[in-house]
Amino acid sequence: MGSEADSLVLVHTEGRVGLIRFNRPNVYNALNDEVMNALAAALDGFEADENIGCVVLSGSEKAFAAGADIAEIRHMSFVEAYGSNFITRNWERLKTFRKPVIAAVSGVALGGGCEVAMMCDMIFAAENARFGLPEIKIGTIPGAGGTQRLPRMVGKAKAMDMCFTGRYMNAQEAERCGLVSRVVATGSLMDEALATAHEIAGHSLPVLMMMKEAVSRAFESPLNEGLLFERRTLHAAFALADQKEGMAAFMEKRKPVFTNQ
Repeated sequence: MGSEADSLVLVHTEGRVGLIRFNRPNVYNALNDEVMNALAAALDGFEADENIGCVVLSGSEKAFAAGADIAEIRHMSFVEAYGSNFITRNWERLKTFRKPVIAAVSGVALGGGCEVAMMCDMIFAAENARFGLPEIKIGTIPGAGGTQRLPRMVGKAKAMDMCFTGRYMNAQEAERCGLVSRVVATGSLMDEALATAHEIAGHSLPVLMMMKEAVSRAFESPLNEGLLFERRTLHAAFALADQKEGMAAFMEKRKPVFTNQ
């Protein structure tokens, strides 16, 4: 059996607070199926544990999470994405988790990492944090809620700017835009997140859960249809690659017309 250091997700408790930490430091905590399944399992455990009133989700000082593991999905076809319910099957466990979750973000939170942070109820950002949705640079769209949650959090203009250019937003800009709730010194990030989590966990858990559901309902009432559209668009994006045009052209014995998409 491997040591805790070998675990892709580290899980601990501190009083009534559950702690979950992404642990793939050599790839900046890139999110693959194993990681997201482990995250979902940890959330299942904390949801079932009546002694846990709040959860803190974190990564390393250099990276909360650098996004989806491209090595795992680069060859995925539309049929595979659609048939396996890519993203929805495990990433969205955070969306259905009923207790409060604080994302403690240090370093980069890019692509899927940024989207995971946005699924949490609050984001505490270290001064060195950077947020971005750079999927445009690899020929796809944000597909774990990015095109739907980011505009709701920072507004359409800022969201279009980030999605179209793939540029990063620093912690100070993220706070001004409403993406994060607090910016703290990098060395104090976990202390502040834990202190707040302990404060939250000290309140009535049923009331916390009801409050979370009420606020989420106000925030996400029109979101589910948008997420469904986004997810199907993400799946369909696999079919828009020049590889697919090349294969079609081969079967039809014609010269392919590539669009650099």
